[in-house]
Amino acid sequence: MSSIADTVPEIGSIEPNQHGYRSFTLGSFGFTRDEYFAHVTWPKGHHMLPADAFLRALQRDIAWGFFYGTVNFDAVVGTLNHYGSVDLFAGRFNEHYRKAGLDHNERFTTAMIQRVFEAILEDWTNAAFDPFASPAETGSAFGPKNGSNKEAITRHRVTARRMVAAPGDEPVRTDENGFPVNRHFRDVPQDKPQVLAEPGFEDEVVSFNLFAYLSRSDVTWNPSVVSVCKASLYCPTTEEYILPVIHGNDRVEWFVQLSDEIQWEVEDRETGALRARVTMRAGDVAAMPADIRHRGFSPKRSMLLVWENASPELPALYASGKMPPTPVQF
Repeated sequence: MSSIADTVPEIGSIEPNQHGYRSFTLGSFGFTRDEYFAHVTWPKGHHMLPADAFLRALQRDIAWGFFYGTVNFDAVVGTLNHYGSVDLFAGRFNEHYRKAGLDHNERFTTAMIQRVFEAILEDWTNAAFDPFASPAETGSAFGPKNGSNKEAITRHRVTARRMVAAPGDEPVRTDENGFPVNRHFRDVPQDKPQVLAEPGFEDEVVSFNLFAYLSRSDVTWNPSVVSVCKASLYCPTTEEYILPVIHGNDRVEWFVQLSDEIQWEVEDRETGALRARVTMRAGDVAAMPADIRHRGFSPKRSMLLVWENASPELPALYASGKMPPTPVQF
């Protein structure tokens, strides 16, 4: 079996730079980092991102399998998922870069870009830094290379086949399996629902306390799949500080605010022009259209239910105009 260490010499420098970090290439893109910044180069340009922001975005892009649609690391670089291949771009969804002719785009197999991104993440993440954690719950990403944190960057992502707590499926979170209640959710009741199944149906009727489950989440801005009904996925998550990516939709995405508050900046997917600022408080429901991109800001750790329709035909239907980008036309 190949390991990341075995593959690094193929895709990155063998010797580290003066800061202790390796450099990597993917097609005509180059990736280097110093003590504070990640540097991305392409034939037409060069871009800098703070190292912590780059690693948080990179972590989610990998963990989400490049997600639905576009994952903008910031206003310049990011990825576009074609479900089998992935575009890596610079300036493609930035009107100013396109007008100046500085945009660049290359397509790679999903396996190739995943392998390079995993190697960058492993080499550039220091021992004290957890890209999935909130800023108040992790150490610094900055400075010269100082160890690694493979345990954090390869942590298990919850993807239930039927539903959390179902026999043989994802377990509920407890103190005993390493998930204490988060500091912001100590007032969340931890009681369990009572299930009285008819004899013979004990393994088919399952229930769990979703609020208690989310109160024990150890990551932020990372949706888990807790229940599945064909292509309908319930993907709740806990949010604190800023969503590390600007997600460009390729389908309608439903948000149900379960607790506290998130402010969303909603932009045009292609140009980045601001469309709206949406403040969601507990009980609010919003449908994010298929032709936007959005970034969330959560002043206090909050709970959000993201409802995804994973039907594979949706991106082509929206792109061709056969389906409107919104579920309701006013």
